[in-house]
Parts: sequence; C-alpha cells; structure tokens
Amino acid sequence: MAKRQIFYSFHYNNDVFRVQQIRNMGIFDENPPALVNEWEKIKKDGDNAIKKWIDDNMFYRSCVIVLVGSETANRKWVKYEIEKAWSEEKAIFGIYIHNLKCPINGTSSKGENPFEKITATKGGIIKCYNPDVWEPYNDIRNNIEKWIEDAIRFNEVKKAINNYKKKRR
Repeated sequence: MAKRQIFYSFHYNNDVFRVQQIRNMGIFDENPPALVNEWEKIKKDGDNAIKKWIDDNMFYRSCVIVLVGSETANRKWVKYEIEKAWSEEKAIFGIYIHNLKCPINGTSSKGENPFEKITATKGGIIKCYNPDVWEPYNDIRNNIEKWIEDAIRFNEVKKAINNYKKKRR
C-alpha cells in the first residue's frame, strides 16, 4: 500500500517522544515536523505565522491524525488544525497515545476527546481510537494503515453526501 500524505496534530511539549515512536513506524510519508529552533521562530512571529505554517503543511495532506495525549484537547492550535481539516473536508481521526511510554515521563493520563470540544465535529462522527493498554505500540503499528484508509473512505462518503445535498438545494 502506498504511503499516504499525513498531517499529524499533537501537543509538542507533552507528547513529542510518544509521537516520535509513531513517526518511526514508517507509516507516514516524509513529513518531518518543524525543528525546535524553526518552531520557536515561527511562534515568535505570531499567530499569523503559525496559521501560515499549519496551512502550508496541511495543504497537500490527505489525512489528519490527531495524536491525543493528556492535554491535547485544550491546545489552541490543535483545535485550529481540527477545524481546518473538517472545513476543508480532509479525512481525520484520532489516536490516544497516553499509554505509549515517554523515556522521560513514562505513560500519562488519558486526555479528553478533542473532537467533542469542536462544535462542527460533535456527535461522535470522528473516530478516536484507544489502543490496547498492554501493547499500545503494536496495536497502533498493526492498525494505523487501516485506520487511515477507513478515515479516507468515510471522508469520501461524507463529501458525496454533502455534494448531493448541495445539488438538491
């Protein structure tokens, strides 16, 4: 199966080591995150620079994966990324990563479902997978490609329904 163009959304400070484990699975295309120095410069340039970075990096992506840690649901830019993906009709889903071990902090508490905090996505329409507590890494590694394809198929159906509704008006 060809690698999909993926944009991943997460809370950097809390979850970067957990996210790195997922990136190292080799499922994602070559889409490295901003380096710390680059990200600090972007942040220093203000909200418009951050939005531009997100917009530019999400542009060609076919799927957005929100990697949900203990504080992800409350992050301003994660919310922006979810709303942007939804409004641009990109495939989107989440994976709880709290049980992946960070070499510094170990595991963490399960965070809230970030999709329940976004008005447009309420109602459980976006899946958020909770990997096996005993083998979260293997569960993610064994299922992430299927989850990506499921999200893309669901998104195609959602787009077809929306197009049909527009034509009926």
